[in-house]
Amino acid sequence: MAEFTVNPQRKDPYKNYKYRVKWDNKYVAGVSHVSALRRVTDTLSIRSGGDPSTSHLSPGRTQFEPITLTRGRTHDTEFENWANKVFHFGASIGAEVSLKDFRKDIIIELLNEAGQVALVYKVYRCWPSEYIPLSELDASSKGFAFEQITLQCEGWERDTSVPEPAEPAIKS
Repeated sequence: MAEFTVNPQRKDPYKNYKYRVKWDNKYVAGVSHVSALRRVTDTLSIRSGGDPSTSHLSPGRTQFEPITLTRGRTHDTEFENWANKVFHFGASIGAEVSLKDFRKDIIIELLNEAGQVALVYKVYRCWPSEYIPLSELDASSKGFAFEQITLQCEGWERDTSVPEPAEPAIKS
């Protein structure tokens, strides 16, 4: 079977540097790093008393690992606003958490080299468990200041309604 059904001439997998992140139906500006989507299923081992010294393995509980988003620090407050819904310093007792809307679904779109949406992953019931508003500062560095948010989630899946895009030919 071909790795790409719509574009059988394509041999290279998609690149990892063309993507977009969306929540609240809008794209989040400047995200420069998204950690891997990872799920881990525990392995349960069972052995009957009369069996030889071998075990039977069965899947147990599945957990979805946190996802970290990093971007260059600007005046955009999307990360900070969401983190403040989980814990807002100085809020009155009982009002530190916005129970109504601290969870969000996010969408991660992987684009091909032509900028077409190739794969989409939906990540469900996310909430920020860690927020870093300002990365380490270093006067001898040549880098940028970053902010980072770590999201807990309750699952993700690929949106199979998004088809493989027909890649345009370059006109000579």
